[in-house]
Amino acid sequence: MSQFPKPPFPEQPQAIPGSTAKMDPVPDHGEASYKGSGRLAGKKALITGGDSGIGRAVAIAFAREGADVAISYLNEDDDAEDTRRNIEEAGRKCVLIPGDISDREHCRELVRQTADAFGGIDILVNNAAHQNTFDSLEEIPDEEWEVTMATNISAMFYITKAAVAHMKEGASIINTSSVNADSPSPALLAYATTKGAIQNFTAGLAQMLAEKGIRANTVAPGPVWTPLIPSTMPDEKVKNFGKQVPMERPAQPRELAPVYVMLASDESSYVSGATIAVTGGKPII
Repeated sequence: MSQFPKPPFPEQPQAIPGSTAKMDPVPDHGEASYKGSGRLAGKKALITGGDSGIGRAVAIAFAREGADVAISYLNEDDDAEDTRRNIEEAGRKCVLIPGDISDREHCRELVRQTADAFGGIDILVNNAAHQNTFDSLEEIPDEEWEVTMATNISAMFYITKAAVAHMKEGASIINTSSVNADSPSPALLAYATTKGAIQNFTAGLAQMLAEKGIRANTVAPGPVWTPLIPSTMPDEKVKNFGKQVPMERPAQPRELAPVYVMLASDESSYVSGATIAVTGGKPII
């Protein structure tokens, strides 16, 4: 569709984890377009990586659908405050919880703070992720491998394990995987490995939690225009980002949010263990 920007994009290097305001074009999180209809009325959600990108778009959509939202983020205070403003303008409560989810104790603490603030958790979105680009195996530092595993998959285990104790029948867990789970990019070896693990973790989790009436699903995005892109990829890849999929452009974060809303809502009561691809036409088999 013509309203969504296509590559080439200008050079815009940033330091990890990146800033939304410094991106060109600035990502569209649905601030002006998402209209809620009460599909999540009264629900309480925790979203990791909710300050920007997919997480911000999901947070805005959840709030406009009637949910209170806790946002876990690393240290991007300006982005987090923008997300909080959007949630509160929708008339919902927002709790901001900064910190590093590669620390297992912080994972447990952010769940505790969310449950204390809201009285329970109905929706958990494990969305935060770390990535970096390397051209060869030898270039990947041991520490980079370890922080990617800790942030992307170990944190998901610790947060989910803690959150389930605060969930009731009908609750929903949504994990963000990637097209890289099915078609791994060699330049994103560590990241792609975790995304495959997330898909398997979710499939097993859905079976394990079925007796509790708690659903677990994963969303597998293709290229999405978020601060992670200019802060972790070389200029040439940023310039042509998204051109490799059939739609020849990256998704804007707002295009992911309706899928998360669907999986979070009671309308998806029989959907569990599923992977929903949002890939701009690139098939996941």
